[in-house]
Amino acid sequence: MKIAPFIPFGGNELDVVPLEAARAVVLPLCYEQAVSYGTGCGKGPLHLLEASAQMESLDEETLTPWGAAGIHTLAPLFPQGDPETAVAQMAAAAAPVLEGGQFLLTLGGDHAVSIGPISAAAALWPDMGVLQVDAHLDLRDRWQGSRYNHACVMRRVVDDMGLAAVQVGIRAVAPEEVEAIDRFGLNPFWAHRMDPADTGWIDAVVAALPERVYLTIDLDGLNPAVLPGTGTPEPGGLTYRQLVALVRAVGSRKTVVAADIVELAKIPGTQVSEYTAARIAAKILLFCL
Repeated sequence: MKIAPFIPFGGNELDVVPLEAARAVVLPLCYEQAVSYGTGCGKGPLHLLEASAQMESLDEETLTPWGAAGIHTLAPLFPQGDPETAVAQMAAAAAPVLEGGQFLLTLGGDHAVSIGPISAAAALWPDMGVLQVDAHLDLRDRWQGSRYNHACVMRRVVDDMGLAAVQVGIRAVAPEEVEAIDRFGLNPFWAHRMDPADTGWIDAVVAALPERVYLTIDLDGLNPAVLPGTGTPEPGGLTYRQLVALVRAVGSRKTVVAADIVELAKIPGTQVSEYTAARIAAKILLFCL
């Protein structure tokens, strides 16, 4: 599948901002290792960046430019080696941005991508919590021979890092994960209990979070009718507007220190998924800064 040369987030719609002058930094992590079902998410960051060049420069809700804060896009990183080594490489790439006081938006890759930036952020803010939008709990201790698999992300967060976690949109669960829910005192927001006509769950999510938040969005958290291009789609997920409303609420009431978007897998012949993912990225940059 042909991919355009590397394009910075927003393409020609944005002025080039030097790294040292940017308030937000986009980090593409092209990583895909032992995924469970569909493949292709390793190229997801490149497809998202390409789609972002097609967006209008104004946000339709606020009529303000989503790139006004100043965005710098780093060159894509292609982590190598075994999963633990790759995670360390991704943490090392994220750390200087966070240590410099800039907002980090990471683009993946499979969900294992999140472990590195989350650990780098936790080193600076050990009191932060992780808000996970996902169809899956990702609480397995080990999957396909690794503790650093995409199915183990939140286990590393709550077990190894000892961070608080709020999980939203969940609708796929394994027996091991049920035990983990009890063990770590988690209270997932199950998709089947989130009434599309009632936004009260958003207030409950925000109330459950600490002051500092890392936001991780696995795109399979969305209904596949909205975003079908992901490796493990599950029916019954969030709508685009529900997700945007959640991002806006968290961004306005909490301090979001960093975020990521993962598990984009392009479907040949359509641009719906990558363009929707790019719009979500723009919403994060607008509402979380």
